[in-house]
Amino acid sequence: MSRVASSRLLARNIFTAPCTARSAAPWSRCYSSIPNNFGQPNKTASSASSSTGSSVMADIAARDHLFADIMSKAKITPDGVLSNLELEEPKEPYHFHIYSHKHNTHITVTDPNRDAIISMSCGNLGLRNAQRKSYDAAYQLAAYVVDKLNQTGVVKKIHKLEVVLRGFGPGREAATKVLMGTEGKLLKPLIVRVTDSTRVKFGGTRSQRKRRLG
Repeated sequence: MSRVASSRLLARNIFTAPCTARSAAPWSRCYSSIPNNFGQPNKTASSASSSTGSSVMADIAARDHLFADIMSKAKITPDGVLSNLELEEPKEPYHFHIYSHKHNTHITVTDPNRDAIISMSCGNLGLRNAQRKSYDAAYQLAAYVVDKLNQTGVVKKIHKLEVVLRGFGPGREAATKVLMGTEGKLLKPLIVRVTDSTRVKFGGTRSQRKRRLG
């Protein structure tokens, strides 16, 4: 038998033999193996999609209700600006920076945006040269800054205050005494954090030689 005749006979046997889903190869399955509900919508998928759609609609309705509740409490001014909205307080506190070294003391008060409200040193009080490095000079400076905040009404705007210490000069303890004393009685309850931002040297350049006395 020639090769052409044998291939024709093989093809005839394949297409005329009874086809079942188990015995037939995946590429030679006949139409009898196709399920009867082919082309009809899947009930399981439709039920799952309907449940998902209902949950999404419920979430949208809840958000709309929350938005309507918020807008009912707000008032629109003639300029079209919303007012009386209950907004969260800014998380960033005001900062009271105390930078003290062996020659002078600097105090800077900043708002939550880190913009300076008042910045002074002992030289602004009229003290010169060696007078600026003393404990009393730093105490007068801290008391003056706190009094200035009270007079300008900045204390009423402060909701939280963070004290930032830098350096180990005599003004460090002096400014702390003012905040803890009677001069800082309005700022003391507002302090929520005390931070030390003293610079720490890691490697770097060679240090200056130490002085030899005697």
